[in-house]
Amino acid sequence: MAFKTICVDHVGIACADLDAATKIYTEVLGLEVTGREEVKEQGVATVFIPCGETLLELLVDITENNDGPIGKYIAKNGQGIQHIAVRVDDVQAAIDTTIEKGAAMIDKAPRGGAGGMDIAFVHPKSVGILLEYCAPAKK
Repeated sequence: MAFKTICVDHVGIACADLDAATKIYTEVLGLEVTGREEVKEQGVATVFIPCGETLLELLVDITENNDGPIGKYIAKNGQGIQHIAVRVDDVQAAIDTTIEKGAAMIDKAPRGGAGGMDIAFVHPKSVGILLEYCAPAKK
């Protein structure tokens, strides 16, 4: 099944302090926050900041021991770009095509993400960075 890549949807940036990072983007760069959300299943809190046609997604670990994906990322790599997300028209088709073409997926099926999106991650060993497929959740 084929899928279409639409655009770079967002850049996920791992932050140690969500409020401090948000302040830089809003007060220094003059950008505006359009959303703030916790995704407890993933152990993260997010802030969305549009920058042109792409969102910046600031991410902070909210797990009790700071051992969720973002906490682990920061412990290993420090703060910075944690993933890039591309919007696709069909997350499951993107997963199937990626596997068919020999790349490794972290997710074998779409799961719920921030902003009402269905998401799935391609393993960074396959593409050099954690790559997220996202699309508005199917109802």
